[in-house]
Amino acid sequence: MQTPARQAMMIFIVVMAAYTLSFFQRFAPASIAQDLALAFDTTAASLGVLAATYFYVYTLMQIPTGVLVDTLGPRRILLLGGIISFVGSLWFGLAADLSQALVGRTLVGLGVSVTFIAMLKIIALSFEEHRFASLTGLGVFVGNIGSVLAGVPLAFAATEIGWRSVFVVVAIASLVFGSMAWWMMRRSPTMGGTQVDRTVVLGGLWSVLRNRLTWAPALTNLGVSGSYFTFAGLWAMPYLTQVHGYTRNMAATHLSLMYGGFAIGCLVLGIISDRVRQRKSILLAASAVYSAIWCVWWWGGTLDITTTMALCFLMGFSAAGFSLTWACAKEVNPPQLAGMSTSIANVGGFFGAAVMQPLVGWLMDEVWAGTIVNGVRVYSLGDFRFGLSIVVVMALFGLIAGCFIRETRCKNLWVAAQKLD
Repeated sequence: MQTPARQAMMIFIVVMAAYTLSFFQRFAPASIAQDLALAFDTTAASLGVLAATYFYVYTLMQIPTGVLVDTLGPRRILLLGGIISFVGSLWFGLAADLSQALVGRTLVGLGVSVTFIAMLKIIALSFEEHRFASLTGLGVFVGNIGSVLAGVPLAFAATEIGWRSVFVVVAIASLVFGSMAWWMMRRSPTMGGTQVDRTVVLGGLWSVLRNRLTWAPALTNLGVSGSYFTFAGLWAMPYLTQVHGYTRNMAATHLSLMYGGFAIGCLVLGIISDRVRQRKSILLAASAVYSAIWCVWWWGGTLDITTTMALCFLMGFSAAGFSLTWACAKEVNPPQLAGMSTSIANVGGFFGAAVMQPLVGWLMDEVWAGTIVNGVRVYSLGDFRFGLSIVVVMALFGLIAGCFIRETRCKNLWVAAQKLD
């Protein structure tokens, strides 16, 4: 018979596996941007909307997911998420036109939106508080295997078997992981949730929202992760191929380095944060490096391939600093509201990407000179510079917002205040 600790770890492993699919779905459009543009005959703005549909739904679902996780429990919503992801990914893979693809991406965003907050709730319920950032970092590290798979492997698979077949396989995997999570948590009363009390739910949500200490992590997440997801989730591939002249495979290699750097950064920065009992200083240092790299991309001058590869890795690694915002938000609110507090912090990044991905495309279309190669629009450095200017501003905004985060030293300030009372 498994011990509670071993059972909790096995559940955590399955949910991390499900989370890899969330990351894969998030970043997949970047690697197959040209395939999508050709298949659905899209402009940059339309392609941006298609990719951002995932973020629209993901953003809208973050706070409801936090409420559901704190009431119904992770078990039920992980199964439901797996079923919806299965339908959405299958629909997207079989889409005949852009409107059908939009429906598929909408369902995908809805299905995978529950996984991360459920994972954070499981960590909060099943493990020691001082391990929260480390285990969150581990979860995001494993999840980022999905983003790495969305780089070179997806580009290769799209060439060999077609991008549509890939999404059919991902659909099946979504259903399998959701079902496994439901089955493994069947004997855990805490994972199953509690009876829903609307008054308590609304009161808890309101207490988190009115807590001004919640908003600095959320705004930092908006600036840093919003700008990162905008670039890494869609525009990095066209930028690298059209501005720096890299082949599709070489650009995909750069993306894999970026995603790998992000995965390693989440793990390493989370461990360091827990070890030194610091959140804010590590987050600010990482955000400063991230903002500086954005200035280099915006400049867009000639760089050798070693430099661009190093910049991609370092960009991913430094962007991972925003992963500490979840701990920062959780540690300034009541522990029983961990789902709501982390979901509010998390909503910023997805809202930013939902707005900026199509906005970048729209800005680029406004100054596009009309160049088309093999049926796909080609944009100049000036076009990208104009479009990405808004992303640079948001990265700097995230850095500034981080200055207002309350340092928790890895302790729940709400609990500490209650003890003093």
